[in-house]
Amino acid sequence: MAAFDSGNGEHACQPDGLIERPASVRRFTVLTVNTHKGFAALNRRFILPELRDAVHSVSADVVFLQEVHGTHEPHSRRYSRWPSMPQYEFLADSLWPQFAYGRNAVYPEGDHGNALLSKFQIIGHDNLDISISGHEGRGLLHCVLCLPDSQYVHAICVHLGLRESHRTQQLALLIQRLDGLPAEAKVIVAGDFNDWRQRADTLLTPWGLREVFAEHHGKPARSFPARLPMLRLDRIYVRNLKAHRPQVLAARPWSHLSDHVPLSVEIEP
Repeated sequence: MAAFDSGNGEHACQPDGLIERPASVRRFTVLTVNTHKGFAALNRRFILPELRDAVHSVSADVVFLQEVHGTHEPHSRRYSRWPSMPQYEFLADSLWPQFAYGRNAVYPEGDHGNALLSKFQIIGHDNLDISISGHEGRGLLHCVLCLPDSQYVHAICVHLGLRESHRTQQLALLIQRLDGLPAEAKVIVAGDFNDWRQRADTLLTPWGLREVFAEHHGKPARSFPARLPMLRLDRIYVRNLKAHRPQVLAARPWSHLSDHVPLSVEIEP
């Protein structure tokens, strides 16, 4: 993987022989989903193969994943369907030839974090540790994508903490990262914000980010709990991009595949 470039990365975007790219792209689809480490709500069933089928059915071009395992030795022995590869590679399968993983939490049994799957070339990635000492590991996985016609998009996969004071600190680190990008940079920030009090917009709007559901429907989407979504925890923000047809994927099978329901949107560069 190329070294991370916080700018536009013109020098790094080269044709990749492994990726068959169209000459141009008018719109592409983004999906964000908290995978709950491959288990249904309350951890009652291991459903990663079913989740992979559902993710494949969307045919998204870029997938933002939170709570995805890199390794977990006890689970690999306990569950016969546990993949022999990291969960993000299993989900990528043959549809997303490019992927990046940001390990946020490490423990004796294994690790988990954020991942990004892409049909476009990932020319660099960087995982920013935003964990608060003594609490669950959190991170911002920042990837630079090369679209056809040498267009560049910064894709930042987010998983914030459960406490508001922690989220405020973590959003400040996100803003610091955004402040380091050129004003004209095209940016997508998506993931599990755990922002049930809806404070993130106040902090992020001054930095040019627009939440796609709030822009189209007046409020962020209800995404938790999956069986009866009430809380607006998951978000998709864009900057210098147009958003079309934001959707909450709340029907079956999604309602039974995680504790969050996924969100999708079409992006026009």
